[in-house]
Amino acid sequence: MKAAALEGQEANVVTDYILKILGLEVCADTFVGDEMRRGISGGQKKRVTTGEMLVGPARALFMDEISTGLDTSTTFHIVNSLRQSIHILNGTALISLLQPAPETYDLFDDIILLSDGHVVYQGPRENVLEFFEYMGFKCPERKGVADFLQEVTSRKDQEQYWARKDEPYSSISVKELAEAFQSFHIGQKLGDDLAVPFDKSKSHPAALTKDKYGVSKKELLKACVSREYLLMKRNLFVYVFKMIQLIFIGVITMTIFIRTEMHRDTITDGGIFMGALFFILIMIMFNGFAELAMTILKLPVFYKQRDLLFYPSWAYSLPALILKTPISILEVTVWVFMSYYVIGFDPDVGSQMASGLFRLMGGLGRNIIVANTCGSFALLTVLVMGGFILTRDDVKKWWKWGYWISPLMYAQNAIAVNEFLGKSWRHVPPNSTEPLGVLVMKSRGIFPEPHWYWIGVGALIGYCFLFNFLFTLALKYLDPFGKPQAVISKETLAERIASKTGENIELSSRGRDSSERRTGASSRSLSWKVTSVNEANQKRMRGMVLPFEPLSMSFDEIKYAVDMPQ
Repeated sequence: MKAAALEGQEANVVTDYILKILGLEVCADTFVGDEMRRGISGGQKKRVTTGEMLVGPARALFMDEISTGLDTSTTFHIVNSLRQSIHILNGTALISLLQPAPETYDLFDDIILLSDGHVVYQGPRENVLEFFEYMGFKCPERKGVADFLQEVTSRKDQEQYWARKDEPYSSISVKELAEAFQSFHIGQKLGDDLAVPFDKSKSHPAALTKDKYGVSKKELLKACVSREYLLMKRNLFVYVFKMIQLIFIGVITMTIFIRTEMHRDTITDGGIFMGALFFILIMIMFNGFAELAMTILKLPVFYKQRDLLFYPSWAYSLPALILKTPISILEVTVWVFMSYYVIGFDPDVGSQMASGLFRLMGGLGRNIIVANTCGSFALLTVLVMGGFILTRDDVKKWWKWGYWISPLMYAQNAIAVNEFLGKSWRHVPPNSTEPLGVLVMKSRGIFPEPHWYWIGVGALIGYCFLFNFLFTLALKYLDPFGKPQAVISKETLAERIASKTGENIELSSRGRDSSERRTGASSRSLSWKVTSVNEANQKRMRGMVLPFEPLSMSFDEIKYAVDMPQ
């Protein structure tokens, strides 16, 4: 117990530390937000994603422009914390930043300078300026190194950094810079290291992990249960509302099926009791419909964390079954004591079956529209084939399979056998040789044998585990709908094709130098036009290309005021 408490304290310390260095303390208890809820800001969402990766199991981090929307100080603290964690845990981080400050640039160990698909430099940060001095370019004293690296590969900007005044300046292309790097001592050392195959015998035993996840299965389940419990506390209003709704409908049910008006003399009286039982089952089924929407809302986060190997699918689905079973028992206990506890059936199993069914529909649908459609269709099928709306004798032969797989049929048979084989229904009516309860069940196509009560209970327990098992499989093997495709302009597409085919290019009328340059600390993109593009190459391009017309918007006489605090 002491060790577990210590682990919990360490986890809280780590969480507080990450919140502090990312500047997220002010929004620690705020929802991230979605299309319908504002939530936190865009910059804070980026920092949440960064923190999520820090506490995840990955030891190799690939981060693209994580500083967008952040101020210089916050960017420095984030990169500094990443640097410390990488050095302590012997990890690796490849980060691209948008125009980083000099103090942020100095935190990097190595620099990779990319331009037009060529590796211009790859090596220690301390030697990058030495390479460009080797090529004849020098960074001014008050110039940021990141900005210098961004501009020195541009034909338009590199002339101002030419340091060999005794030699005439001649534009050096990116390709020539990349070739010259191969003869530079850093490039030669890199080439020699890559040419020699790595000796696996010198590898550390812990260099390659043998476990798929960062911690044991027990710890994964414990963490997911804790997270599910936290989400349930945040969604407490939903469960309170469901309970109030159940109590309200229970009061109405008690007034409709009041015992002073309920008789046990004829088969018609038995049909009224059968309707009351069916109504109770329907209410329990519909009470689990809320699981569908809550499941859909949580799926985007699950898919991201599943693909990043935070935890397996079973560790995500099992806590819902564990923690929500007591809630289902409480709901049906309140219902039974209010309306129909004298029947003595065990409806909490059926409630968990319904919740599992709608969780399965949410996992299969993966979209609120599709899931609602699938859930409504499944509920309609279960109701029609449940043995009350259509009795067993009225179901067509080709639909018999639907009757036998309907969970509602087993629930209906179980509670009907429990009720109509009781003492109140054992008297034999006139002109009959069988008890009234047996006649009522036969008139509705219910199996009158006593063992059907236990068959129904066992079937509902089986369906409960089956639906949750299928929900786990859906989470494991299905991916979300509508994965985003790259949307690029015609100019960008033409530029990419030209860089691959080597065709001549023509600069745009504005004279912008067309290049896409990215360093380990900065990135920038400009555009150029291509005079001709091979149509065959266009057909071979993958992804989705949506041409669009760039539009410029201008605003005139905008006024705004900022309220100052007292």
